[in-house]
Amino acid sequence: MSMLRNMTADNPRSLIKPIFYTTVANLAGVIPFIWLVEAARLIFTPFVHPDLPLDTARLWWVCAGLAVSLVLLFGCEILASRSQFRDAYSAAADGRSRLAEHLRKLSLGYLNKRDPGDLANMMMGDFAMLEHGISHLVPQMIGAAVMAVLALIGLSFFDWRLALSLFAALPAAILLMLLTSGIQRKLSSRHMRAKIDAGNRLQEYLNGIRVIKAYNLTGERFVRLERSFRELMRQSVRLEGVLGPIGLSATVCVRAGLTLMVMAGVHLLLGGSLDVITFVAFLIIGTRIFDPLTAALSGYAELRYIEQAGERIVQLLREPVMPGERQPPAGHDVELKRVTFGYLDQSVLRDVSVSMPAGSFTALVGPSGSGKSTVLRLIARFYDPEKGTVTIGGEDIRDMDPEALLRKVSMVFQDVYLFQDTIAGNIRFGRSDATREEIEEAARLACCHDFIMKLPQGYDTMVGEGGCTLSGGEKQRISIARAMLKNAPIVLLDEATASLDPENEAEIQQAIDRLVQGRTVIVVAHRLKTVQHADRIVVLDHGRIVEQGRYDELLSSNGLYARLWRRQHATARGE
Repeated sequence: MSMLRNMTADNPRSLIKPIFYTTVANLAGVIPFIWLVEAARLIFTPFVHPDLPLDTARLWWVCAGLAVSLVLLFGCEILASRSQFRDAYSAAADGRSRLAEHLRKLSLGYLNKRDPGDLANMMMGDFAMLEHGISHLVPQMIGAAVMAVLALIGLSFFDWRLALSLFAALPAAILLMLLTSGIQRKLSSRHMRAKIDAGNRLQEYLNGIRVIKAYNLTGERFVRLERSFRELMRQSVRLEGVLGPIGLSATVCVRAGLTLMVMAGVHLLLGGSLDVITFVAFLIIGTRIFDPLTAALSGYAELRYIEQAGERIVQLLREPVMPGERQPPAGHDVELKRVTFGYLDQSVLRDVSVSMPAGSFTALVGPSGSGKSTVLRLIARFYDPEKGTVTIGGEDIRDMDPEALLRKVSMVFQDVYLFQDTIAGNIRFGRSDATREEIEEAARLACCHDFIMKLPQGYDTMVGEGGCTLSGGEKQRISIARAMLKNAPIVLLDEATASLDPENEAEIQQAIDRLVQGRTVIVVAHRLKTVQHADRIVVLDHGRIVEQGRYDELLSSNGLYARLWRRQHATARGE
């Protein structure tokens, strides 16, 4: 049962219809051969019993039955084919959607530990293999097994000796496949790892193509990609070189049953305990029975390989999502209480406590790597703290439904990502039910309506993946429009103006000023002058809060903030 769960991405019910229709089609495929047996009996009867004439009327009826059975077989094959492929592709599509939805609910900490190339290969490559398994392998194998059992029982009524001899070698073939399943799994696992590694290295190569070009690391000099492709080639050759003979040996064992049946039939004919008609019937029907069995055994090794792909998907689907069921409270005050957090083995925040009242403007400043952006990610619950609590409205956010929590939060990142969609579609990510008028109003407030209208199709202009067709300032303003459209009571800004030129910075600062009105605002700032009017400035250094207060208080205390301010002020004057 675990194999079927893995093969169907934990949805074995998707196999019910394909297996049923495939079994019916296999059984329907035997009917024409039964008519052929009857035709052979009618034709041979005058030779065995010369006193009986050829029953031509019955022979015509047999021909009609044969024609009808062929039409029936065609209809059953059509139903089986449609069921196999429709259900296979439907199961894969549903599985991909389910996995994507599951990934969205996992913590970023888990996702950061997984290679993006691995997840992309799982989403596309592994599910493609499951499609093939559901459409071509599992229904055929189970259908062949059911047909073999029914054939053994049915043929035993005609002659149990020939029936047993026909299937005598089948246990040997099954035993061979079971005994070598460990080898098959080991080789399949190695090949799967090599394929994943090659996919990861290719993803890395494409993502870093600018660096590769800049440092002339193209072609053979990019050794990691070359090695991964070579390893994939070696594992592919090894997999086929070992599993091919195993599958061929199992097929020979199955086919040997027909030889044993012929030998047993000849012996029984010579002994006078078997008539020719029964022997001919076994020859005709036996040939038809072995075709699906041979195909099933030939696909067993491939099935075990595909099972490992499904096992990876099932393991990821069973990865626990971020817990929490309660709805967020009405209050919008934010507080960190003795929070400690780190990425992998690297500690980032240490015993951090800070309170940010509802409607206040709090700025987080400090040197690079001091933990400023991490505080925002904890508030948005991209991660949960290792120690301590983060509260909104006085309640621990770990008890809240993560999706309900994020409805109360808008974020504007320094590195804006726009989807391959229209300008309007990217702004609408802030609220999916927004009207065109609301989108345009948000764009005006974000100071991006004018440049949008200058684009070829205005709001219907397609954006390149990641926003590559727009400038950094244009992407930032669209991101702010998205946040304005969402209209959340808590706004998190992560160095939204850090890398912009003065002209863009002025426009985006105007947009931000509109965005934060009447909201609880927490800003990570690199340029200290942009937050000097904040209600509170929190200074972090090496993961700890070293100072906090208003702008004038921090300057007068002559601490880390004052030193950072003087350094930036001197740089701005060109000293």
